[in-house]
Parts: sequence; structure tokens; C-alpha cells
Amino acid sequence: MGYRSVLESSALDPLSHQVIHALQIDGRASFNRIATVLGVSEQTVARRYRRMRADGIIRVVGLLDPSRLGQTMSTVRIQCRPGAATKLADVLAKRADVAWLSLTAGGTEIVCSVRSITAERRDELLLQRLPSTSAVLAVSAHSTLHRFLGMRADDWVGHGTLLTSKQIRQLGAPELSGEPASVADDDRPLLDALARDGRASYATLARATGWTETRVARRLATLRATGAVFFDVDLAVQLLGFRSTAHLWLTVAPADLVSVGETIAGHPEAAGVSAVTGTANLWASIVCRDADDLYRYITERIGAIPAVRQLEISPTLRQVKQAGSILSGGRLTDPLLSRS
Repeated sequence: MGYRSVLESSALDPLSHQVIHALQIDGRASFNRIATVLGVSEQTVARRYRRMRADGIIRVVGLLDPSRLGQTMSTVRIQCRPGAATKLADVLAKRADVAWLSLTAGGTEIVCSVRSITAERRDELLLQRLPSTSAVLAVSAHSTLHRFLGMRADDWVGHGTLLTSKQIRQLGAPELSGEPASVADDDRPLLDALARDGRASYATLARATGWTETRVARRLATLRATGAVFFDVDLAVQLLGFRSTAHLWLTVAPADLVSVGETIAGHPEAAGVSAVTGTANLWASIVCRDADDLYRYITERIGAIPAVRQLEISPTLRQVKQAGSILSGGRLTDPLLSRS
């Protein structure tokens, strides 16, 4: 699928897509700042965002960056007994350490991303809880070695009319300071509030933490500058006209891993690309308009990469969770997370 057809498949008007793209650049950019860059009124931007959020199309969430905090990251495949995957998926989606989760393989497989603060918590889930669950037939965990795509909120921008290079520079998010990233125990109320709404006002965050607005602003600025916290943008891609998504598991020679990963990361259909451990050493998340476009993508784009030795496709039956949202009827909702 070509880039133009990707853009034309969206259902929103161009201005709404530019608002989305602006938030992908900086999830906490003020409506006034976005309006200035887009050349429209602040009220217009605010109305577009609030309508899309109310419709379950977009959510901005503040998340901890596992790579900056030394957390382990794994893409996990769980083979389930027929009829048991949906219930298990709903349970796993409520866990705070499960970043996103898909039902695939006709509803008998769960694919999810696990971000664990410690190796002990990861092993407790992968080596004890899941294997002992009667619904689970097999578990395979693929540790993330390198992310070619999926490190920024604007990695997938195939949704519609985008900002110009000049507008992107004007909206540039705060740069990292280079200082070590860390979080403290008393940051938890702040982090929980940002996970619910990354655009929560300082007044709202102050009420959630019991801090002053000045202290909230100062601490949030530090967390952003060190890279401990980043702001992601969840999009309900089905509502944007993209109804065929899939996980690709590719096997390539180690010498070709970088070139193939970078090539796929450059495709507008790609939402995430990582080098992983396991028999398949490259994973990709692909977003297409329909099954025909997915077929063309596989045969024409992936098929044109001679270094790909083997390919397995796991079409998504239902996206249960994204970075910070539970999906209900294809719409984004606030998750009720469990720390267990």
C-alpha cells in the first residue's frame, strides 16, 4: 500500500489529523501553541481534541520509558485453549506492566508487550502465573534487543494530513537533558494521574498528588527532561479507517538485521519494529486499511526484501489494549489497572 492510499483511508478532516500529529510531536503542547502553529483559533483546536477524545479516537497518556529506567521489555506470545483467550486477555490487559495486547490467530493466541520494573516481576508473570493457568497451552517471550520504530509518539503517522517540517520544528518537544532518569516513591500519584490523562492540568495533578502546582510543574519538567516520562498518543485506528492490523515475525540473517529493520521502519504501514530474541529475530506491527492492502504490503513490500528468509503473519482479531487505553467496541477507554 502506497503512502497516498494510507492517508486517503482516514475518515477525519485534515485539521483534525493535524491536531493529532501536533499531539504526537508534543502530547502536552497547549491548545494555544498548537493553534498558533496551525493558524486557527485556540477554541477550534480545543473543540477538535475534546470531540475526538470523547468519541474514543484519541487519548494522550504519560508513561514511564522502560529503556531509560533499565526495565526489561518482552513481546510475549501466549497460545490458549479454544474459547479461553478472551477472558485471559481481559485479565492481562488490566495489569500495569502489560503495555499493549492483541488477540490473534482466530482468537486462540494473545500477543502482548510486558514491561517489568524488575526481572523478578517479569519472571513471576512469565514463569509462574501464565504457565500455571489452565487456559494457557504455551508461552514464548521474545526480549527486545533494539527498537527500530516504536520509541516515539509520532512513529506511526499514516493516519492523515500531516504538519509541515516547519510546523514540526515549531512544536518540537522538550529535549532530553542527558541526566540519569529515575523515579521516586512519592512520584506514584503523579504517574498514575498522567497514565489516566497525559494532558491533565497542573491543578488536576496538584489535587492528585497533594503538591502545589509549582512543585508539580517542576517535577514533571524534570521527569520529562531526564526521559523517565514520555507522552504517548493512543489512536483508535479502526475509527480512522484502518481495519487490518497484524504482527509480523520475520527471520533474517544476523548480518541483515539492521538493514531489514530500518527498511521496514521506513514503511508508512509500520507502527513498531524491533529486533527480538527467538527463532524469529525481527518483529513488526503493521497497520493497513483492509485485508487486500495487507496482502499487497506483504507481497510487494516485504516480498521485495531478499534478506527475509521466513515470515509468519499473526492477523489481529481484536486489539484489547494499547499503550495506555483499553479498547471497547474499537474505541479507547480509560483502563482500570492492577499492579499485581
